[in-house]
Amino acid sequence: MAVFLLASCGAKRKVLHGNRSHHGTTNTGIPTDASDARGKSVSGSGIDNYAAILGVSAHDLDNKSLYSFIDKWLGSPHRLGGTQPSGIDCSGFVGILYREVYGKNLPRSSRDMGDHVKRKYERQLKEGDLVFFSFGGRNIDHVGVYLHNNKFVHVSTRRGVIISDIKDNWYYKYFVRAGTPKI
Repeated sequence: MAVFLLASCGAKRKVLHGNRSHHGTTNTGIPTDASDARGKSVSGSGIDNYAAILGVSAHDLDNKSLYSFIDKWLGSPHRLGGTQPSGIDCSGFVGILYREVYGKNLPRSSRDMGDHVKRKYERQLKEGDLVFFSFGGRNIDHVGVYLHNNKFVHVSTRRGVIISDIKDNWYYKYFVRAGTPKI
């Protein structure tokens, strides 16, 4: 049971820069070690940094408040049931993000969130859609928010709030559903 709980809101993966995965600092200025990224601002060149990480033009990142929110939470550690920057779990993070960025309330658990989405195929995903994983079997036990080019923000049990690639072998084999919340 303890293994399931540890895996339920993330997994050990590296933070991404472009299409590569590595530790250190990117040439865009955003540290790839999420624990070093807290407190950075997304104004001005910050959006350019996210655009570089996501492989898009800064003009494609319409929702500045989304990236400002991510900036505030990057590196926050995982804590099962947590809802604070000092410790948060995946569904808590997504719920707070949706409330603050989109003004919408989501169910508290990733499984319940998965039951309340209009399902989409991967190729249909847009910024702000939810992506779901099942690390512990058949039931959804992890959720993140889709950004661009297969990248999503979520809470890893080992790395805290990070941006990862859904096509990464680890995540892709556990990917089970995606969609837009029906709220």
